[in-house]
Amino acid sequence: MTSSSSPGLSPEARRLYLVTPVRPAEFLEAAIRGGVDVVQIRERALSDRALLAALEEAREVTARLGVPLVVNDRPDLAVLAGADAVHVGQDDLPVEAAGRFGLPVGLSTHAPGEINVADVDYIGVGPVYATPTKEGRPAVGLELVRYAAANARMPWFAIGGIDRTNVEEVVAAGATRIAVVRAIADAADPEAAARELRAALA
Repeated sequence: MTSSSSPGLSPEARRLYLVTPVRPAEFLEAAIRGGVDVVQIRERALSDRALLAALEEAREVTARLGVPLVVNDRPDLAVLAGADAVHVGQDDLPVEAAGRFGLPVGLSTHAPGEINVADVDYIGVGPVYATPTKEGRPAVGLELVRYAAANARMPWFAIGGIDRTNVEEVVAAGATRIAVVRAIADAADPEAAARELRAALA
């Protein structure tokens, strides 16, 4: 059974968004203690059955700690797990189709035109820097961050290769929200890594 105490997405109020494959509850708890206030599960290696079970476990943690859970690409499993939103890419299920499941939708954007036409609850803008989690996708650089700061009509998160060594320049370019993967997922101390990133957004 999943929890009914969903915190809701409210992307305008969120600042530090963690994208992660399935990880133990202890990892999610540490990241959230450090300041993560949105968690997205992006997992492609598990069967549907195993992924649903893992999402339900993540839902228990995030609901207990008051943080929304987002599921990558799979609105069907997001609904079954009691998640708060689904996130899709430009080549994934169309936004209109994902929205039929009744959840808020986030969308990855990589160019000014994609930002301009996006009609979703929030967007991801990037990858700002080259990252192995988006192999083959060229970095968009800080110029797209500046474009989003001036033109985006909905809450947005800069994403892609952001870590403690470059977060300040991303913020200087106009980002008030960031999404990260390896900066927390690969950290020896995920709580400390999250806290350092969150401090840069203050």
